[in-house]
Amino acid sequence: MISDGFIQSSIRKQQQIVTKLQRFNMTWFPKLAVLLAASLVLFIVFFIWRDSELDAFTDIGLDDDLSRVAGELTSDKLLGGLLAPNFTRRSCLSRYQSISYRKSSRHEPSSYLVSRLREYERLHKRCGPYAESYKKSIKEMVSGRIESSSVCRYVVWVAKCGLGNRMLSITSAFLYALLTNRVLLIYEEADMANVFCEPFPDTTWLLPKDFPFNYRLSRFKQKYAKSFGNTLKNNNNKISVSTEQLPSHLYLYLSHDYSHHDKLFFCDQDQIILRNIPWLIIKSDVYFLPSLFLMPSFEEELSKLFPDKETVFHHLGRYLFHPSNQVWTLITSYYKKYLVEAEERIGIQIRIFDKKTSPFQQVMDQILTCTFKEKLLPQVDMGKSIVAPSGKGKSKAVLLTSLIPSYYEKLKDMYLKHPTLNGEVINVYQPSHEEKQRSTNNVHNQKALAEINLLSMMDVLVTSARSTFGYVAQGLAGKKPLILYKIEDNKIPNPVCGRAVSLEPCFHSPPIYDCKAKREVDTATIVPYLRHCEDIHWGIKLFNST
Repeated sequence: MISDGFIQSSIRKQQQIVTKLQRFNMTWFPKLAVLLAASLVLFIVFFIWRDSELDAFTDIGLDDDLSRVAGELTSDKLLGGLLAPNFTRRSCLSRYQSISYRKSSRHEPSSYLVSRLREYERLHKRCGPYAESYKKSIKEMVSGRIESSSVCRYVVWVAKCGLGNRMLSITSAFLYALLTNRVLLIYEEADMANVFCEPFPDTTWLLPKDFPFNYRLSRFKQKYAKSFGNTLKNNNNKISVSTEQLPSHLYLYLSHDYSHHDKLFFCDQDQIILRNIPWLIIKSDVYFLPSLFLMPSFEEELSKLFPDKETVFHHLGRYLFHPSNQVWTLITSYYKKYLVEAEERIGIQIRIFDKKTSPFQQVMDQILTCTFKEKLLPQVDMGKSIVAPSGKGKSKAVLLTSLIPSYYEKLKDMYLKHPTLNGEVINVYQPSHEEKQRSTNNVHNQKALAEINLLSMMDVLVTSARSTFGYVAQGLAGKKPLILYKIEDNKIPNPVCGRAVSLEPCFHSPPIYDCKAKREVDTATIVPYLRHCEDIHWGIKLFNST
């Protein structure tokens, strides 16, 4: 006999999902409340929900049979081998369904990258949380003794920043872990709960709550005395290489405001020391990954992993970041309701860093000038009004993401009230408008991930200069966007926008130090595949050298 309390609990969970969808500005079944009130339907809802609380919002069935799931997974669904097949669909709907919403990538991962990812997954399972090796390593960490025979070493990632920055810095930390045969663990706070699926099979990448120094992690800042940079600074740029004197753990500060001594992390001679420290705790809010390509000790391995230098984040981002079932429901429901019928889908991502230097009208004029010039959107006849929609021309859906609603309202009204000159039918949508960034709010981060993924499903992308949100969307999509160049001093730039040359995100705060010459240098000139970014002249990013 099923208890009334259990049924009510099931119904409350179903209602919570509906509420989240409504907060995402999506209208849902208007008679849902009435249906839920009917006793017969309540029982039906319960039995459906028992198998999956998301079934009410997805057309795709669930199957827990591993052998059958694996048999159905094509190379496309596994992203050319990036993804391991040994996950159940129930655990993470987006992992194998995302290919149905994004166009297949033109960029194949190297067979060497695929094999190294499988090796990493085995290492993570052997050394990850709750494994015997992990427990042993924790004891050694607390005691301060280093066991040289241990095969398990770790990178713990910590950050306080927006979701785009988090995804880029996690990717950087993961590649570092891959290059140094370490296990990546994520220090997750409440604001990141139910945002991502677990990326590695049969284990977790979340740092357990009973980690001995959990209380220190969120308070770790640049001036922390026991960080790598400050240890070098206070000891004449030296750390003892003696195993007996090495610490069992070390803090690495790799955020945008890091110091010269922190940046020595990117020098090979200092990596020799770090190699022998079991636990490295990295705090970062930047895409420091390009600077790993400056290090001679990693050069050969990186060349085998990524023969196409412009696809590093494209491959690693799609491997690591799968929206949780809760977020995936937001994405697919919105896509099916508003975007699926359009003949062409255009994503416009607007990020305003300073309203004073980038006033609304200038930004609006920039958006229209760019999209008209590139023939993404048609001009309208402002002298005429639409009496009734014709519905005859090509249909285009515009997905506009921004913290503020003004751009959406202006664009929507223009195409709603005036006919286009070429007869195209333009519909404009904005999933949310949070007014300001709330990076420590869990629902805000879920919405942000949903919007990043929706942008990545568009046919064409227009993004804002210097925006990590846009970087992640273009990387997941595998598309080079049109970049809206930053407005400076209330002046619209000329040209207003330009096509990205490389898919890769930009590292906004790279080191400016030549480790061999021991002097300041423009690091964009050291190797042929690192150059300055299109949208921020002091940043560096990866390009194919030819």
